[in-house]
Amino acid sequence: MKDFPKPNVENTDNFREAAKLSQKFKDLKGICKPKTVAIIGGGLSGLACAKYLVDAGHKPVVYEARDVLGGKVAAWKDKDGDWIETGLHIFFGAYANMMNLFKELDIEDRLQWKIHKMIFAMQELPGEFTSFNFIPGIPAPFNFFLAILMNHKMLTPLEKIQTAPALIPMLLQGQSFIEQQDELSVTEFMRKYGMPERINEEVFVAMAKALDFIDPDKLSMAVVLTAMNRFLNEDNGLQMAFLDGNQPDRLCEPMKQYIESRGGQVVCNAPVQEIVTRPDGSVQHLLLRDGQEIVADEYVSAMPVDIMKRFTPKAWSTLAYFKQMDELEGIPVINLHLWFDKKLQSVDHLCFSRSPLLSVYADMSVTCKEYADPNKSMLELVFAPCSPLAGGKINWISKSDEDIIAATMTELERLFPHEIAADGSKAKLLKYAVVRVPRSVYAAIPGRNKFRPGQRSPIPNFTLAGDWTAQKFLGSMEGAVLAGKLAAEVIAERSAGWRYSVPMKDIEPVVYERARRAVPKDPVGVKGEGAIAFGGGAVWGSVNRGLVEESDPIVLHD
Repeated sequence: MKDFPKPNVENTDNFREAAKLSQKFKDLKGICKPKTVAIIGGGLSGLACAKYLVDAGHKPVVYEARDVLGGKVAAWKDKDGDWIETGLHIFFGAYANMMNLFKELDIEDRLQWKIHKMIFAMQELPGEFTSFNFIPGIPAPFNFFLAILMNHKMLTPLEKIQTAPALIPMLLQGQSFIEQQDELSVTEFMRKYGMPERINEEVFVAMAKALDFIDPDKLSMAVVLTAMNRFLNEDNGLQMAFLDGNQPDRLCEPMKQYIESRGGQVVCNAPVQEIVTRPDGSVQHLLLRDGQEIVADEYVSAMPVDIMKRFTPKAWSTLAYFKQMDELEGIPVINLHLWFDKKLQSVDHLCFSRSPLLSVYADMSVTCKEYADPNKSMLELVFAPCSPLAGGKINWISKSDEDIIAATMTELERLFPHEIAADGSKAKLLKYAVVRVPRSVYAAIPGRNKFRPGQRSPIPNFTLAGDWTAQKFLGSMEGAVLAGKLAAEVIAERSAGWRYSVPMKDIEPVVYERARRAVPKDPVGVKGEGAIAFGGGAVWGSVNRGLVEESDPIVLHD
C-alpha cells in the first residue's frame, strides 16, 4: 500500500466557487432568527444540508430511517466483523464540494491518494493491465491528451485522432454544448461524429458503467461529457483517492459530530410515515412511524427519487414540479465483496475491468488502511449492467447469490487466468457478500436531465435535496453533497429575506400538460424496514426480496 501526497485541488475555479458558497453560510449567520429544519434522510445529501444550515446558524434535525448513516454509501459489519459496503466509492480531485467538505471537517488526512493514472484490465491480454499515465507538471487538458497519446495498447494513432472532433466542441462551448447532447446516447453520439466502434469498446464501455452502471447504448452522452469536461479542465481532476476506512465512521460520523456540536441533531431509527400538509399545500408536520409529529419551520427531503415518489402528498401529486419525478428512476446495481485465501496480483488503485459483467473493482486489502491484509485479498467489484434497464441482457437482480458469484468467477477467470479459476482450483474463495441496490443513482438515459427538479419547490416551506435533483455534477457523492448544499442555500436565503441566487428551474411543457390531466393520488408510502425499504442496498434474504416484489416488482421482472 503506497499513498501519494494530496494533490493541489484548491487552485481551480470550481474549488474556489465551492469555497465561496461555504463561506456564504457563515456570512448569513446571525442575520435572522434561527429556523428549525426537519431533514428526511441521513445520506450524504441530507447530512451536507444540515452541516451548512448549522454554519448559517439554523437548527436542523436529520431523521434517518435506518440504524446507520450514509444512504448509498452506508456500510455495516457481517457476522465475522468484516465491513460490507453498499458500493465501491472513489473520491476524485475534481470533486470540489467534497474536497471543501473534507477541509472544513479537518479530515483531509483520511483520503488515501493514489498515483495519477487510470488503469484498465486488458481483455485481449488476460492477466495484464494498461494505463493512462498523467505526467506531473503538465497542465490540463494537455495532460489528459498526452496520457492517451502515450498509451499504445488501447487505441491506434488513427483512432486517437478520430476522437478529437467530438471533444473539441465540448472544450470550446462548455456546458451549453454538453446539455444539448442529453438527447443522444453515447453510442448515437459516437456515430454522429464518426468515431470508430473500437473507442466504444476500449474506453466508453468502461466509462459508462463506472459513471452510471449502464451500457453506452443506454447512457446519455451528456453524462460522459460532463465528467470529461470537469476532469479534463483540472490538472488533478482525475486523480483518485480511497477513504481510509468505512464511510459511516470515517466520513458520516465527523459530519454528525460537526452538526451536533453546533446545535443540530442527527437521529437514526426514525422512519417517516407521512408528510402531512395544510389546506394551502404547505407542510404542517412530519408524522413518524412511532406516532411522533415533527413540527419545524422548514422541511427538506433528502430521500432517493423512487422513495420521494412514494411520499409525495396528495395535494402535491398534480403539481408540475413533482410530476417531473415520473420521468426519473433509480438504476439497479450490485456490489460484490470476494474474500480469497491468498494475495492476488494486486494494483493499489481502482481498476476498470472492461468486461461485459463487471464495471470497476479494487483489491481493498491493498488500497484501504482499515481493510489491509498482507496475506489475503478482498476484491470489491461493481457488477453492472445488472438489468435490462441498464442495457443488460439478463436481470441479475432477480438471480440467486450463487448464480451471480458463479458468473463473476467465470469472468474473473477470463480476465486473470493465472490466479483465478471458476472451479476454485487456484485462489480459493473463502466467502462473499452480494449487495443488491434495486434503485441506485437515477438512470441517466437520454433525455432525462431536463426533468431533474431544482432544489427550490413551489411549496413555501419545503425543499428538495439528493443527487438526482438539478446540479451541475452527476448522480455521485459530489452531486449529493452539492445538492444538499444548494438546498441549504435556498433555506438560508429565504430565512434572511435575500433574493434567491438560483432562479426556479424551468419545467418542460409536456410536464405541465401531464400535470393538468393528472388525478390527485394518495401517497403509497413505504412498507417494511431497513435499507431496501428506504432505497439503500443490502445482502438479500426472503424478507428483502419480498419487499421489492411487493413495492417495485418491475425491478425483478422487467
